[in-house]
Amino acid sequence: MIGMIRLAVFGFIGLTIMYFLVSIYSRSTQREELEKEWDAAQGPGDREDFITAGMAVYEKGLRKKLIWLVYVIPTLAVIAAVYLLNFA
Repeated sequence: MIGMIRLAVFGFIGLTIMYFLVSIYSRSTQREELEKEWDAAQGPGDREDFITAGMAVYEKGLRKKLIWLVYVIPTLAVIAAVYLLNFA
């Protein structure tokens, strides 16, 4: 039982670190994409306003929400493995 608790604690610590790294990477690629889009078209208005508006759309978008799968998929995989190895 202690082993399972230790696995859960360290697993979620690892997943939290992974979540933050993926989140930072995703934000930076989105920001870079917006910067390139504005540079290519010399878009309307100020560059920072364009990027800020684009990042606000990103924060509410599906891509941001899909990053939560970093927690869901490994947790379900471990639960399935434990169940299959012990009870099936």
